Amino acid sequence: MTNLQNCLDTASIYVGTYKKYNESSLFGKWLNLSDYSDYDELLEAMKELHQDEHDPEFMLQDYENCSLFEKLGLIEESYLSNEIFEIAEQINYSGYDLEIFEAYLDCIGKMDFQSIYNGVINYYMGEFSDDETFAQYILEENIPESLPNYIYIDWEATAKSLMYDYFESNGHYFKS
Repeated sequence: MTNLQNCLDTASIYVGTYKKYNESSLFGKWLNLSDYSDYDELLEAMKELHQDEHDPEFMLQDYENCSLFEKLGLIEESYLSNEIFEIAEQINYSGYDLEIFEAYLDCIGKMDFQSIYNGVINYYMGEFSDDETFAQYILEENIPESLPNYIYIDWEATAKSLMYDYFESNGHYFKS
């Protein structure tokens, strides 16, 4: 399963129309974004669903499992960006899981997707259980094998200092 499928498989929207809503009808349907190859195909499905209206004004009445898309402003009540499929495709081809993009966004705050994408590609260091394990990973290659066994490294203190140059979210570490 590709990251694109992972990214979109859990994302769904409930599509009604403003006309129906104003007529006290909540008629609509849950649509899974992964069932469509692009925004235009999704739009056609929405038009087919509401073909009883001449020019339906779609109303996204609800959505599920779209936290990254929501944080990026690509989806919200009554709005779905036509860039959502392109961004999902970029995530797919990046080689990184959606969770890593979410972690980076959590670390740096709101910004455009291209900046987030570049940040993940350039600054992702990996996933670690804690700061001490990360510090040990970063520094071990620089510790000579001939280091006497009576020398001990305080990994907790080392990690505390090292983390001034890195940030972490949900076990994912990035250069700052």
